Amino acid sequence: MDRSMTTKPTHTGPLAGMRVLELAQIMAGPTCGMMLADMGADVIKVEKLPGGDDARAYREPRVNGVSAPFMILNRNKRGIALNLKLEQGRDILLRMVKEADVLTENYRRGTLEKLGLGYDVLSKVNPGLIYCAVSGYGRNGPDADKPGFDLIAQGFSGLMSVTGEPGGPPVKTGNSIADTNAGILAMAGITAAYVHKLKTGEGQIVDTSLIEAALQQTYWQAAIYFATGESSGPTGSAHLLTAPYQAFKASDGWINIGGANQGNWERIAVALGRPEWREDPRFATNTQRMENREALVSMMSEIVASRTRTQWIAILDEAGVPVGPVHTIAEALTHPQTLAREMVVDLVHPQAGPTRALGCPIHFSKTATRIDRPAPMLGEHSRELLREYGYGDAEIDGFVEAGVIEEAAG
Repeated sequence: MDRSMTTKPTHTGPLAGMRVLELAQIMAGPTCGMMLADMGADVIKVEKLPGGDDARAYREPRVNGVSAPFMILNRNKRGIALNLKLEQGRDILLRMVKEADVLTENYRRGTLEKLGLGYDVLSKVNPGLIYCAVSGYGRNGPDADKPGFDLIAQGFSGLMSVTGEPGGPPVKTGNSIADTNAGILAMAGITAAYVHKLKTGEGQIVDTSLIEAALQQTYWQAAIYFATGESSGPTGSAHLLTAPYQAFKASDGWINIGGANQGNWERIAVALGRPEWREDPRFATNTQRMENREALVSMMSEIVASRTRTQWIAILDEAGVPVGPVHTIAEALTHPQTLAREMVVDLVHPQAGPTRALGCPIHFSKTATRIDRPAPMLGEHSRELLREYGYGDAEIDGFVEAGVIEEAAG
């Protein structure tokens, strides 16, 4: 098929021309697909029947009946609802694979193979296909067949053992860091494989997992373990390697103060009105500050509590000290800097109506990203896409009648 003759969206982003079939669902895979789409790829979300992406069933919160979690991760994609348990559904996917650059999936290992849609089959249909699998534990090893979830990965990787306050129970991060980072790693792997494909025409498997995405977040803790043989524990907001570098409570809220090097520490001491701390044998060097961190934090906390968040940020900014507020999500998403970086975008969904989403965190000077399409309704683009792949309306009507595809209502 000549893609120039199709009606697929045009885009000026750096990945314009890449076509992605997203069989992945919930969070990790859709994060990858969303970022690829923001950068110009034509991402076609292939949702299972019945029900579609499991994230559609996340009941709260909903906007006019539409799942907000689903919408935020699936903007900029077109959607087809396809029953892969039926032979005709599998035939449709194979036709789509012929024209694809990338296919992403996050099923348990062996699921697509049982349907006759494993990489061994798909790569024969399209030798240039980049097949990206995001799983819980990866495609090899003793746990490769186990299902994976963000919480389980955080515990497996040790992240929960270093999160929270000293002496407290294991705590997961407030966000789904394993899921999100796995999606970012998948996106990075796909783009690298795409460069190879452009050079050679060869496709390949890109394989990452939730446990690796979580393990990657333990660089400092791993450095300590490799050097000492000891496992770090939780330190609250404090840094493992330097002090003072943590949250302090002002009179009306919390701020972070970053004394990440000796120069910053000396500026902090002066800004807090305690220049003598620079020569205090307890605090003069980072090693000494780490050994006496409890005393240092107690003394700093007393001073910081005497003024407001705004006052301290102004004082420390003026002194050249890294400082920032500990925001609520609402404060972060309405801050002028967030808005200046276009990290909040407006979209209009056909059912939910006006909505907002997070913007793309990568900016290009020549090939701008673009976010102009809301998350698809289930089967919203089924007919449009099947027409692109050469199916006629009568044939498509037959697919609908047989339950091979689903079209969005209306």
